[in-house]
Amino acid sequence: MKSKKGYRAVTKYLIASPFKIRPVANIIRRKPYPEAVAILENMPHRGARILKKTVKSAASNALNANKQLDEDTLYVKEVFIDEGPRMKRVWCRARGRADMLLKRLCHVTVVIDEIGGK
Repeated sequence: MKSKKGYRAVTKYLIASPFKIRPVANIIRRKPYPEAVAILENMPHRGARILKKTVKSAASNALNANKQLDEDTLYVKEVFIDEGPRMKRVWCRARGRADMLLKRLCHVTVVIDEIGGK
């Protein structure tokens, strides 16, 4: 879907901490699309796999919406890693006590636009 900012894709409710995915997102921000996908394919981080799927989805949204676009003319304009709700789990401890285990969720938003786009 084309917005004022570009073509975007959103992945919500990922069971991954946003603090672990943000450093990966900082690497691909403002890079050409083919270079960003190549970087993500060669990174060992779990967040790289998640981001690669979302970046490819945003690119396919751009290519399907506008038939004149080419993959080489696209770049990653913006990447947002927002915090989602937290799943709270009970973690049993010694002597009958309990702690709260917070499983963090995140929302990933990727905006892709043309190089030299308006």
